[in-house]
Amino acid sequence: MLFVKDFVRMRDFYGSMLGVKPVNTEWTDRWALFDIGGAEFALHAIPQEYARSIQLSSPPKPSEQNPVKLIFWVEDVPAERARLEAMGVPMLQREWQNPCESCDAVDPEGNVFQIAANGR
Repeated sequence: MLFVKDFVRMRDFYGSMLGVKPVNTEWTDRWALFDIGGAEFALHAIPQEYARSIQLSSPPKPSEQNPVKLIFWVEDVPAERARLEAMGVPMLQREWQNPCESCDAVDPEGNVFQIAANGR
């Protein structure tokens, strides 16, 4: 689960990125549950009294100090990277990453996530 400030924007972003719509039918104004084929991913709105003090930048600044990094397995990293770049998602290619195996990206709130080759 990822707690988010701008719930609607993040729900739309991850729905588009993952290519699925939320499956939950309750609390849809603050909770989104995505079924992503064998795993579930959720977003939860940060309560307004706390969210007011969170500042976001545009374009998003990568939150490099965040102790959590989501990893999404994909079949074709270069193709997925191109698709995300076409959506305007900021991409980060780290010097230690093989571009055919993985790369990092930044969501609208600055959370860094990774797409990686499905090694199974």
